[in-house]
Parts: sequence; C-alpha cells; structure tokens
Amino acid sequence: MNIAAVLLPFLVVAVAVPLLWGRLVGVSDVIVFAVMYVLCGLGVTVGYHRMLTHRAFQTHRATRYVFAVLGSMAIQGPVIEWVADHRKHHAHTDQEGDPHSPHVGHGSGVRGALRGLWHAHVGWLWRTNGQARAYKYARELVEDRGMKRINRAFPKLVLASLVLPALLGFALTGTLRGALTGLLWGGFVRIFIQHHVTWSVNSICHFFGTRRFAIEDQSTNVFWLALPSFGESWHHNHHAFPRSAAHGLRWWEVDPSEMVIRLMRRVGLAWDVVLIPPDRQQQKLSAAG
Repeated sequence: MNIAAVLLPFLVVAVAVPLLWGRLVGVSDVIVFAVMYVLCGLGVTVGYHRMLTHRAFQTHRATRYVFAVLGSMAIQGPVIEWVADHRKHHAHTDQEGDPHSPHVGHGSGVRGALRGLWHAHVGWLWRTNGQARAYKYARELVEDRGMKRINRAFPKLVLASLVLPALLGFALTGTLRGALTGLLWGGFVRIFIQHHVTWSVNSICHFFGTRRFAIEDQSTNVFWLALPSFGESWHHNHHAFPRSAAHGLRWWEVDPSEMVIRLMRRVGLAWDVVLIPPDRQQQKLSAAG
C-alpha cells in the first residue's frame, strides 16, 4: 500500500503537469487542496507524531481516534505501524537499527552520502518500513481496540483520502470536472507533496541544517521546511526533547502544530501538555559549549 502510494501520485503529477501547463487552477481546487493538506498533515504531526508516538499531551479517546483517522488519510502507513517505526527511530537514531538513517550502512564519500539520503527519503519504504515489532514499540496501541480497528481500516481510509477531495470539489462546483480536479489536486498532488515534505524530515533534517544542543545523533533544524511540515523540521529541537509538544523552541521558530495543541488546551481538548522550560533548554545549550 505504501509503495503504491509513493508511485501512483508521482505518475499522476507527471502526467498532469504537461496536460495542465498554462491553465489556471480553479479556486475550488485551491480550497480542496488546502483543506486536505491541513487536515491530513495535522493528523500526522499532531496525531501520529506528538500525541500517539511521544505522548506530548493527553486528550479524550474520541479525539485520539479522530487524529488517528486523519493521519491514516495522509497515506503514510497504518497508525500502529507508523508509531512503532518512529519509536524505533528514536531508540536507535543514526545508529544500527534506525529504520531510516542516512548515516548508517551506506558507505563513505559522495556516493555513500547520496545512497544514505535516498534511503532516508524513500528507499527505506522498500527495505525497513514496518519491521519494528508493534508489541514492543507500540504496545498500548496494540491493546487499544479502537486503534486496532483504525489500523485494520487503513486501505479503506486510503480510499476515503481520494474520495473526500472529489466530493468536496463536486460540492463546491456542482460539476463532474470540479470533482475530478478536486481529486487531482486535493488527492494525488496533495499526497505527493505531503509525502515528500514528511520524508524530507527523515533525510534533509538528518543531513543539512543547524544544531545547537548537545545530543549524539545528527538531527538538524531546517527553517524553510517549517511551514509545509507544520513545525516538524525543527527536528534537532525535537530530538533534544522528544516529548515536547513544541518543536519550535524560539519565538521565531514557527510551529503550527504546537499552535493547534495550544488551541486544543484552551478549549479543553488537551491537557498535561509537555513543554520544556528555558532553564532546561539552557542546560543542553551549555553542555553543547
């Protein structure tokens, strides 16, 4: 399913670009793309990642399930598999056992660097994706009946991720053409872009960028990915403080996912939100010299 989700959107975009070259994209397509990108993106960043993987905040069971469904519709893998892989990544970051490190087992020199970047970006989906033992790395999700149902429903949620933008396009335009362009931009193109933004956190944010904390892995912060990744590209900050609900730790480090969590806390949808006080951050800064 993951491999199909990699290849099919790429092929559709490759065909769509020359066919639509020189034509304007309709307002409805922009709306559908934006709605689907935000909902599914936050499903991964707030739901899959900060809430379920790192337990950066607590919420109601129904809210957990909603975010798990939205994350599934980003088509980056079933929820339990995604969480298990990511926890394994943190347990072995940039060491043997990391599912998608660009630095381990790829050789030296330029060729080794390119092979590592390819593996971290997309090659791992064919080699190490889904190999983390769910009962070891995501036991509480395996034992949650609701999460197990959502996990098993992944193929249906993949279909819903394509049907929903088509229905939105039809609702906005009342035409079959609007439904088809909604499917194109809010479905295939959105999946294509969202995949590569997420994979860039695995590859680029362990290879290029800035660092300021004393940690052993090679994670980095990449500012220009912050908005499209909803704050996930403050990845070095995240590896320094994995349980933090905020990945942007300075005022100028824009973190839309943290803004959503903050809003959820204000309306009673989130509590026990983990935030890192400045003095604890300073300790790691001092240790970094």
